Amino acid sequence: MMAPTNFRNLFQMREVVDSDIEQFYDLMNYVFQVTNADIEELGDDYVHTQKRLLLSACDVIGWFDKQKLVSQVMTYPFEVNIHGVKYAMGGVTGVGTYPEYSGYGLVSSLILESLTRMKERGQTIAYLFPYSIPFYRKKGWEIISDVIDFKVRDTQLPKIMPVHGRTIREDLDHEDIRKVYQQFASTANAALYRDKLAWEERFRWESEDLAAAIYYEAVDTPAGYLFYKVEDEILYIKEMVYLSEDARRGLWNFIRAHLSMVYHVKGRLYNSETLAFLLEDGEIEQRISPYYMGRIVDVKPFLERYPFNLKPGQQIVLHVQDPLLDWNNGSFTIASDSNGQLMITQGEAEPDLSLTIQTLTTMLLSYKRPLYLHKIGRINGNRHDVRFLEKIIPDAVPWFADYF
Repeated sequence: MMAPTNFRNLFQMREVVDSDIEQFYDLMNYVFQVTNADIEELGDDYVHTQKRLLLSACDVIGWFDKQKLVSQVMTYPFEVNIHGVKYAMGGVTGVGTYPEYSGYGLVSSLILESLTRMKERGQTIAYLFPYSIPFYRKKGWEIISDVIDFKVRDTQLPKIMPVHGRTIREDLDHEDIRKVYQQFASTANAALYRDKLAWEERFRWESEDLAAAIYYEAVDTPAGYLFYKVEDEILYIKEMVYLSEDARRGLWNFIRAHLSMVYHVKGRLYNSETLAFLLEDGEIEQRISPYYMGRIVDVKPFLERYPFNLKPGQQIVLHVQDPLLDWNNGSFTIASDSNGQLMITQGEAEPDLSLTIQTLTTMLLSYKRPLYLHKIGRINGNRHDVRFLEKIIPDAVPWFADYF
């Protein structure tokens, strides 16, 4: 095996273009372990078409050994809601290298290039689903959301509750589902604003098995929806979104209507609302797992749009350490002028608190709060300044249900 330090002289980094589609296709299948059986079930033409669409819609860069694609990273052009502010987000996926090319630092260099391109495009934050949390933490990412898997016995389902509307089964791509989600995403911290590409990615590999139901309030206003399937006497909830308590109850009434068909209901929740508390018999199975990771790509413009709860004349200075991106290293003064206008200055000001880019990301997305992060040693500084930080950062638990 050749020395890793020589790879830059032997390999070429460049964009993956349409003429590389077959290699892109093969490497993506390898990375995501798509089997021949999976391809057969979906249809090779369908999978190939989808990969071509991804290649044209996303920023894909790779390392080539002569003309052979051996490592790649793909970035989606998405938008997310962070405490009511719409941010351009780079959705990182397809990160992979053929095993015979491991040890050359190919992925690390691709990630750096990908983040540099995000900065140039104004994507100030990046999301990804980690195959290894420790690996991505070293690159500046941190956990930003959880997923709760639950299992409820048929006897534990909530009894029929009075509601003002009705639930109707509809097509998966019904426009009212899109309307409900868009309204929900505008209020849910960390949620993805789903465009056509994002909706296609949400259930790309299982849409054929799913059904959908929409809850309408009294005046036929869509207020909630459910993606689900019934299989082997189990009802699987793939996604439940509602805009009101009435809609939540209506969707659970619809689930209970399947009582004669199922013995269990299994599903996922994407925030801290544990289902057990809402059930009369709360002795159910629940498992909380870390889900997505995030990373602030460009601190200064990210802070400039962040909705700090600052009063005129208040300020705090944070010193940030970033293991990968030099432009994020240094002190950032977060201040409000006499008119209440937010001002962000990067410079050599004496810091009040110091923290890593990982901690800054998870804190500003409110996955973990400043006082807790200070308690476990992730924020350095005096408690008075940490309490101030606690007051000026919005408190809304992240909700993220997508997968890419």
